[in-house]
Amino acid sequence: MVDEAPAENGFGIDAFTVDDRLRLFHFAAAEKRHEYLWLLRAFDRGRANYQVLLHAADAHELLGQLGAEHPGCPDFGPDTSAVQSLLDSLNEWRVLDRSYDGTRAANLAEYRNRHYVYQFSQAGYRAFQAVEDVLGASLEDAQLSRLIFLDILADLKALAAANLAGDAEEVYRKLSRLDGVLSDMAQRAARFYLMLGDLARTNDTRPEVFLSHKDALLTHMREFSAELARYSPRLAEAVQEVAETGVDRLIGHAAGADERLFRSAPDREEDWRQRWAGLTQWFGDTDRGRDEYSEAERLQTATVTAIAGVLALLRRVTEARRGGVSRESQLRHLAQWFTSCPDDEGAHALFQVTFDLGGPRHIAVPYEDPELIPSRLSWWDADPPAISRTLTQSGRSPAMGGPGRIQRNEPERQRLRAEQLKAQAERRTAAAALAGDGVYDRVLDEPETSALLGLLDLALSARVPTSMKASGSAHGVRLTLRPCEGSTTVRTVRGRLHLDGVRLEVR
Repeated sequence: MVDEAPAENGFGIDAFTVDDRLRLFHFAAAEKRHEYLWLLRAFDRGRANYQVLLHAADAHELLGQLGAEHPGCPDFGPDTSAVQSLLDSLNEWRVLDRSYDGTRAANLAEYRNRHYVYQFSQAGYRAFQAVEDVLGASLEDAQLSRLIFLDILADLKALAAANLAGDAEEVYRKLSRLDGVLSDMAQRAARFYLMLGDLARTNDTRPEVFLSHKDALLTHMREFSAELARYSPRLAEAVQEVAETGVDRLIGHAAGADERLFRSAPDREEDWRQRWAGLTQWFGDTDRGRDEYSEAERLQTATVTAIAGVLALLRRVTEARRGGVSRESQLRHLAQWFTSCPDDEGAHALFQVTFDLGGPRHIAVPYEDPELIPSRLSWWDADPPAISRTLTQSGRSPAMGGPGRIQRNEPERQRLRAEQLKAQAERRTAAAALAGDGVYDRVLDEPETSALLGLLDLALSARVPTSMKASGSAHGVRLTLRPCEGSTTVRTVRGRLHLDGVRLEVR
């Protein structure tokens, strides 16, 4: 959040209030928004050539170069009058800063004419970059980076070694790189899932886009999910190794090598402490409780959910193309029919035939003995009438022979539901017993054995090597496989379960 009032000694971006920051984007919605955009691109080109201060004539010259290279650049005329009016507006919106340049005056008359030069304000350049990012965004930007995990692991190892050696500059470089990599990963993941949502909303109008990329999309998500599951335990262990070298020492090294001039030492230390907390939140130890998960676990869950969503979308698109029609085409035809109706009565008749909301079927079905049900009794409280099978399934009236009753085996349905609830309660009780009494030094009964085997199946499905920590959760508990010396044995009513180099913990 940004305060309405600037700080007392604020300058640069800190001196901009909320209204000032919103006014920076006025050029993107103005009537001459294309001219403003190309003028700012001219300033950006000059900035890239270390030409920070530009006069109106300099900006006009750069616009001429852009017009020769890009056919879409508008024509600003032979003189600088059009450019000057645009510069004044951008200065008013504080996108550009204006200053006086007396060195351009060749005589007293020119000195009195007040020559001005312009440059990007710090906040204005950020606004221009934001607009350019939106205009230049493409589908290729929305991707999950699965190859970065190995680099993150190597950087964590190097960070631990640098902290032990007391190399403050190396600690600063590695911690800065890790912070940037994780921020980029989070932004890529957010853009990727937004792209999937947009794809799901537009599949009726552009199914060929989805069908042409479906195989690559599914392969990309599955490979990323597999790499994330494989590296998460190793990255959590590397984060723990860095923490064991001393977190305070790490923060002190990074803050000492930080060269930000306008930040005090306590501010720099607090900033790096927050960055380290974010890194720990990403890949730290996940045994914090049932309702607390690391960002890596959340990303893994989101990816698995996205794979299921893409498969469902593929099935829906395939069925629509196979039938030759889609929901959108049907609604468009229906809307055209309503538009073609000659009067309101015809539209009402079409609505009645299409949606049939005026007379729901089975409302006119009488009771076999109407005298048994008082007419003043509400249908909500009265017993339901006997409805034929054909009326329920197809909407057709029954034959002359009389309606055939629908056989509803209510006792059997209640029995099956009771058995289902009983089985769920037994699994929850067994899981709670495993968490409370442990799995060793006793014999597990049949429900506890079933619950334990189910948790083992979930933990081993991640395909994590047994030398690493793996976990799985269900029924409100979490089973963790931790490496240990020798082997462990769990006694159950079915026999003994021997685990080589692994110890089980249930929480």
